[in-house]
Amino acid sequence: MMKNSFLILVLILVLVSCKPTQTLPDPLEAGWNGKKVCEVLSETKQQRILKCTFPPNVGHQKHYHKPHFGYTLAGSTFRITDYKGTRDVPVATGVNWSNTELSEHEVLNVGDSTAVFLIIEPK
Repeated sequence: MMKNSFLILVLILVLVSCKPTQTLPDPLEAGWNGKKVCEVLSETKQQRILKCTFPPNVGHQKHYHKPHFGYTLAGSTFRITDYKGTRDVPVATGVNWSNTELSEHEVLNVGDSTAVFLIIEPK
């Protein structure tokens, strides 16, 4: 009986000491200052296409991306914060990229023009 009580106490202490993990929102769920920046243009069983719009001084709170393809409809300069640190990156209109791994970042449009991106995510 004493052994079982001790094991239960240890289990309770372990569970109480564990901090819950917080998951990041995906691009659609994430916004900036409580406002959405992305909208769904199309969603099928195979893919989801998002259009994300960032006026100057508007960003995207820290979020994650599944593997995806992106295309810049209208470019600007972004302050990007990710595992590499923080840096300002000019993103030109017409640039595309592909990411094959799960990624996390936060961005802020520090340029003087509104940027618009398409994000295509396979399901």
